[in-house]
Amino acid sequence: MTSAAITIYPIRTEADHEHAVTRIASLIGAQPDTPEGDELDMLATLVDVWESRHHPIDPPDPISAIEFRMDQLGLARRDLEPMIGSRARVSEVLTGKRSLTLAMIRRLSIGLDISADLLIGSALATRQKTRKKPVTRKPHNSGSSQQRRRASRSK
Repeated sequence: MTSAAITIYPIRTEADHEHAVTRIASLIGAQPDTPEGDELDMLATLVDVWESRHHPIDPPDPISAIEFRMDQLGLARRDLEPMIGSRARVSEVLTGKRSLTLAMIRRLSIGLDISADLLIGSALATRQKTRKKPVTRKPHNSGSSQQRRRASRSK
């Protein structure tokens, strides 16, 4: 088997990316273990790396992931009650008013086949959204207790 020279260049710009994608489109359907198939494989790898660096895709919002999975499985909110709790609790979780507990995360992960890591992220994000601001107290005008003791001794 003779090997044909394949010229592959790094993808550095959007124009390079567009050129590579266009070339990939022309190579779709190339047979494996042929020069065209090898070129397709290398270009696809380069494009994948470039896109992951320049156009990363964030993980889906956990609540959106739950709702998407419910839609895929043809489930209604009431079907989440064994995994989350009462109808009210399901509503609170899906509207972001209540964060998921560890037990809910475990049941949802198993019941809906969703990564627990994704659901744990939701618990942290929701907890941060719903956390109340800390109460700040005004300083007492009479000073610290040590200062008050010193003042009372000196009288």
